[in-house]
Amino acid sequence: MNMQSQIAPEDISLALGLDSHARTRRLARRLAYGATAALVLGAAAYWYYSSGATASAVTYDTTPVVATPLTVTVIATGTVQPTTQVDVSSEISGVIRTVNVDNNSIVKKGDVLAALDVKRLTAQLARATASLAASEARLADAKATYEQRRLVLDRQTALSKKGFAATQDLDTALASRDSGAAAVAAAEADIEVAKADIALQEIDIAKSNVVSPVDGIVLKRAAEPGQTVASSLQAPVLFTLAEDLTRMQVEANIDEADIGAVKAGQEAQFTVDAYPGKPFPAKIETLEFSPLTTDGVVTYKAILTVDNSALLLRPGMTATAQIIVQKVANALAVPNAALRYAPPQAKADTGFDLSRIFFPRPPRANAAPKRDTPANARNVWILKAGRPQ
Repeated sequence: MNMQSQIAPEDISLALGLDSHARTRRLARRLAYGATAALVLGAAAYWYYSSGATASAVTYDTTPVVATPLTVTVIATGTVQPTTQVDVSSEISGVIRTVNVDNNSIVKKGDVLAALDVKRLTAQLARATASLAASEARLADAKATYEQRRLVLDRQTALSKKGFAATQDLDTALASRDSGAAAVAAAEADIEVAKADIALQEIDIAKSNVVSPVDGIVLKRAAEPGQTVASSLQAPVLFTLAEDLTRMQVEANIDEADIGAVKAGQEAQFTVDAYPGKPFPAKIETLEFSPLTTDGVVTYKAILTVDNSALLLRPGMTATAQIIVQKVANALAVPNAALRYAPPQAKADTGFDLSRIFFPRPPRANAAPKRDTPANARNVWILKAGRPQ
């Protein structure tokens, strides 16, 4: 017996997904897939353009060549020194009794800076004076003896002429007279020696006072009361004096590569650490020919004079000098950047990487701030035959 079941058309459409609800679900899935793909493509495009993959346009800056004043300088370092500096010592040995000045004391030529004890010198002077007196007494005795012997010679000569005196007696009287004359000469010489000794002792007593040889100021005092001074080998420096601090000089060392451009009479200016923003005008007075070699570096000393009427500069200050070796009123100049073109470095193309959308790279480091070029290095000058135009 055949059994047949009848299936309704609605059941068949439902099984085949041909009903209206199934079509709606398929359309919703397709829209969801399309929206997801659009979001992925949009994110990839945003990352591509924001990562700088596209090349930026190249631009050029232009500026006209200008005529500007040009000053060529040579840099040198040195120290500030007095124009005249004197080291004062003692010419004799002894013990310092008094010191009359201190650092920064104003002194005049001939002022007594220090005095040595003179007891020993006074005793030596007294002995020399006594020796002179003894020499004078010996001279008087020698003169008396000479006069006596001269008279004896005269009598022997008269008797000899009359034939009453032997020749031997005459010769003896003559020799005795000559001996007396020699004794007088020796006594006179002893007197001169005694006088010289007295003069030397008086000079030593005068030198016991250490005096200033110039008008100036005491820069350094190295003498103290009670100090023993020995001048037999090398006399110690007791005082250092500067003659005039209103006129100073800078002893600058010029490199051998720059010495050819530096001449006496050129203008200059320098600065010191004590007044960093204040330039001091100066002028080259002399250039020494003698070289100074330090660690294989050869330099030559230049003496720059400077007016120090305000007394701002002090001896020993370190000075950085700029010596003006050339001035050009209108030199053709171009920006220094025109000679330092550096094209951007090419970057390797890594291609599209979908993983960077979901796993972004670490943030880039900030670029270093741009340093301003010094004002005197922003331009370069056009040369012709080695000289600025």
